[in-house]
Amino acid sequence: MASITKKIIKGNTYYYARECKRVGGRPKIVWQKYLGRLDDIVAAVSARRDGPPVPEPLPGGQVSELGAVAAVYDLCRRLNLVDIVDRHVPKRGQGPSVGTYLLVGTINRCVAPCSKARIGEWFETTALRRLVDIESRQLTSQRFWDNMNRIDEKAIQDIEADLVSRAVDEFGLQVDRLLFDATNFFTFIDTFNDRCDLAQRGKSKQGRAALRIVGLALLVTADHHIPLLHDTYPGNQVDAPTFASLTDRLVSRCNVLTQGVEHVTLVFDKGNNSRDNLDSVEAAPFHFVGSLVPTQHRELLEIDRKSMQALDDHCLSGVRSWRTTKEVFGYNRTVVVTFNENLFIAQARTLLREVAKRRRLLRELAAKLEKWRSGAIRGVRPTVRSVQKKVDKWLAARHMKDLFEIEVTNRDGTPEITYQFNELAWTELQRTLLGKTILFTDNDDWSDADIIRAYRSQHEIEDGFRDMKDPHHIALRPQHHWTDQKIRVHVLICVMALMILCLIRRELAKHGMQCSINRMLDQLGRIKEVAMAFPSSRGAGNPVLRTGLTSLSAEQNKIFHALGLDRYSPT
Repeated sequence: MASITKKIIKGNTYYYARECKRVGGRPKIVWQKYLGRLDDIVAAVSARRDGPPVPEPLPGGQVSELGAVAAVYDLCRRLNLVDIVDRHVPKRGQGPSVGTYLLVGTINRCVAPCSKARIGEWFETTALRRLVDIESRQLTSQRFWDNMNRIDEKAIQDIEADLVSRAVDEFGLQVDRLLFDATNFFTFIDTFNDRCDLAQRGKSKQGRAALRIVGLALLVTADHHIPLLHDTYPGNQVDAPTFASLTDRLVSRCNVLTQGVEHVTLVFDKGNNSRDNLDSVEAAPFHFVGSLVPTQHRELLEIDRKSMQALDDHCLSGVRSWRTTKEVFGYNRTVVVTFNENLFIAQARTLLREVAKRRRLLRELAAKLEKWRSGAIRGVRPTVRSVQKKVDKWLAARHMKDLFEIEVTNRDGTPEITYQFNELAWTELQRTLLGKTILFTDNDDWSDADIIRAYRSQHEIEDGFRDMKDPHHIALRPQHHWTDQKIRVHVLICVMALMILCLIRRELAKHGMQCSINRMLDQLGRIKEVAMAFPSSRGAGNPVLRTGLTSLSAEQNKIFHALGLDRYSPT
């Protein structure tokens, strides 16, 4: 509860705004703000004699974040996050529990990600100082990691399993369709740091080839991409072995979460295809929908789009399908070849843009070689080998070698390049590959439209990865941690942050408010509490401190009450 108190220092009276709460069963001042002398306060407050007093912000007053932190805090309470963490990571001795530290770290990741060294500073500017049983001075980087070091790999898995079970029960999540995929995140871990096995050099999906990367696999719901399982693995490990190493955990998690659910379908991408993985899926208690590498099934690409069935009546505008049964990895599967007009246009435009770029590069190279030959350029002449190497690099992108016919020869001691665009190859590419996707499934009784819609839900997990790479919220990358244990805890916090934000977004959707996580946090972040001072009704008496909310827009007001955040309003 906020109040104003006076202190007499060397005969002078000064006023302070402060908040007290019970910490460890004893009353304690958790926040204090200097206001000044009485004359300073009265001068800053416009008091009208002919009407009610008009409140003004305190001199140097306190404006605190409320909306976003209260929404996340409330969700964490519904998940029993602190109790679950403390059950798996008990702590002896004084001070806040491990669960309390993890709670603050998770809320920070959701709202305003910052370094562990700055969490205490951020905490002081939020309403959390009156909601969470911890003080900002206890949120140093050292104290934070002293507590996080207690969380080992087994505890991470147990904490996640209990949180997920709680989320499914509390929010009634739909678990009949689950999505699996993997990605990686770059780090700034030093090349010669040998205390970290997770951060390795591999194919970075952010194009940061010079940096070490860490892999992340996620199992999420098709319903608002809520994480149900995650795994942190070395960045140089490809997708298929990652899926194989997680099979037992996937089956175990599905068994726990889908009790009473008759039909569960796992959706995954073609990067997870392998004979061992498909054997594991065959033995698992769930069905699947996946995709095949098109170039490995040339005969299916030959299917003319005119012979495909149009699916416009199934709310799949511009999509056509052709169905068959085919042996895939040793099993007879239902295979659906699809053609998507929008995908065809997007792929064609992308390829033509890349073609134009290489035409320009080749034209400039040919002109430069001609200048070498005429003597307009002096110095060490290029060789056929160096020119060929440069051309090969330009044509390394997908389909470029098929679309260009290039010859590098030696003419009068200088390389000469001749090239032309292969129109026949471009026509063939449009006829067979562009716009087509090959799906396969063991849901033999599903319609083509059902199979396509199930696979399209894969975008939900891609949205989840995109949210985790947002630098303003969650912000899994860049990682500055340099040991495997710290990386795993950091990833756990980020995955929990994604779960919480997705659940809040899902709650708003139930009230008819469809918005992105960024939009949701932007509106919640503008809801703040402000401390205000009123002059005493007795004139010369102590001023009275009041706290209230900033004015809310119609959208903010709707979100505020839909989430029931009025119970966290300052009194």
